[in-house]
Amino acid sequence: MRVLLIGEPMGLFMAEETGPLSKARRFTSSIAGAEYNVAVGLARLGHTPVYCTRLGYDPIGEQILEGMAENNIDTALVSRVSEQPTGLMLKGSTNEGDPETAYYRQGSAASKISTKDVDGLDLSGIDWLHATGVFPAVSENAMSAMVRLLDRASALDIPISFDPNLRPKLWPDERTMVKSLNRLAGYAQLVLPGIGEGKILTGHEHERDIAAYYHGLGAQSVIVKLGGDGAYYSASSGGDGYAPGVIVERIVDTVGAGDGFAVGVISAIIEGLSLSDAARRGNAIGAIQISHKSDNEGLPTREELEAVLAAGKVSAK
Repeated sequence: MRVLLIGEPMGLFMAEETGPLSKARRFTSSIAGAEYNVAVGLARLGHTPVYCTRLGYDPIGEQILEGMAENNIDTALVSRVSEQPTGLMLKGSTNEGDPETAYYRQGSAASKISTKDVDGLDLSGIDWLHATGVFPAVSENAMSAMVRLLDRASALDIPISFDPNLRPKLWPDERTMVKSLNRLAGYAQLVLPGIGEGKILTGHEHERDIAAYYHGLGAQSVIVKLGGDGAYYSASSGGDGYAPGVIVERIVDTVGAGDGFAVGVISAIIEGLSLSDAARRGNAIGAIQISHKSDNEGLPTREELEAVLAAGKVSAK
């Protein structure tokens, strides 16, 4: 299945020692970006991710293109420009909780994607579109481009999934963030909020109420991520329940867990599995991802996924 993603892949520089980023002196280079992580995960499960983005003519842009090729990501919708640089981010190292991050993406090549660029995209052969709340936060251009793409996909009856993926640092204020992301969620047949995200975006405390809110916006299916407790799934046609979490013997890095969850859910849905099985697969891949340091290198092959589903846990390395 061909899954379209639009976003900003970035150069990622991960600190090798724990502590504040300002004190870090040694970094490991990799590639980051919520949509890039999902693309890598889908490719490892045998699907065909099609990535729409814009990169600069610079070493980081070259590294990203090589990473896409190595991970079997279709780059037909990737363009390059000399006027703007490729975005990048720094990520700290920590022994508990979320690592410190710093973004350098203002004025980046991807932030300049326009509605005109979207109008020129060939969407023939696309089976699914996955959108996140990260890219539209990058710039007003990106938000407009996202809306245009969702309009085009809806007109072509391409199913849409949406992960709010809150990045408050990128938005001018919380009110704008909430209004914008809920507008985008209104296009989606499948919405994937985390419980904390759902509280901010809907004002509701309980996962059932969060799901009901997005059903009210038109979503056929909602899966609310509950962290270590698993996930709550709900279908507007009737039927809901809980998928238990997967035990992780050693948590290394929590970044990328939600992207891994999205990989599991989307791959399951397009393979015809039930919503409960999709939530279960999402829990498994999210658990696998947090047992690895990189944002996406731990995303599993189908054989690795089946082993974790069978065991019900991710063993320490």
